[in-house]
Amino acid sequence: MRSKTIFIIIFTALLTIFLMMNTDAVEFNLIFVKADISKLIVVGVFTLLGFILGYWVAKPKTVISSYDDQQVAPPADHKNTLSDEDRDYIS
Repeated sequence: MRSKTIFIIIFTALLTIFLMMNTDAVEFNLIFVKADISKLIVVGVFTLLGFILGYWVAKPKTVISSYDDQQVAPPADHKNTLSDEDRDYIS
């Protein structure tokens, strides 16, 4: 196995152990409401949101260039575009 795969397996196992150790309910003060919510749910949801936001931020951006849209065909006869000096140099 590759080291990246081993790291992902170990990280997932540690995260699962951490979540299972924190299953007790805790009173959370939400903006307008107090609620008893399991730490498992809160930590799990925010971990998932962190992964999603991290992927979204790190995703490479696609660059749209107007140069790619304009396909310029090369001239049919390249010798007509050369100057006399260039033709002498090539010959």
